[in-house]
This record gives sequence, C-alpha cells and structure tokens, in this order.
Amino acid sequence: MKNLIEYIAKSLVDDPTEVKVNEQVRRGGVRIELSVADEDMGRVIGRGGRVANAMRALLRVAAARKGTRATLDIV
Repeated sequence: MKNLIEYIAKSLVDDPTEVKVNEQVRRGGVRIELSVADEDMGRVIGRGGRVANAMRALLRVAAARKGTRATLDIV
C-alpha cells in the first residue's frame, strides 16, 4: 500500500525526490503519511481535494483486498 501511494504521488509532482511516505501499522489498520514539497502540495491535493480523495479511495480498495483498513494523511 505504501508503494501504491508513493507511485501515484511521484507521478503527480514536479520533484519526485521530495516525496516521502511513512507507514505506521496500528491495531486498527495502517496509517500512511505522505509529504511532498510545498510547491507540489496543490497537485497532490487537487482542486477541491479531488486528487487526494481519489488516492484515498484507491488506498481503501488495496487495503480491503488485504483484509485491513488504511488511512492517508497528507502532511
């Protein structure tokens, strides 16, 4: 799941070297934190949060296939 978010984020931003993804496993599921350069934050969030919501939807599907829950925080 970490690789999925990292791949999507690197595809969207101008500076892929600034993409950092941290994965924390908790008993309730997995929490993924995505951080990008300040200039690329708008690209990752999207107009009205559409891109961020699409990334969260893809993450939920991937987590459901593995039988767990996952959340995405963009910091």
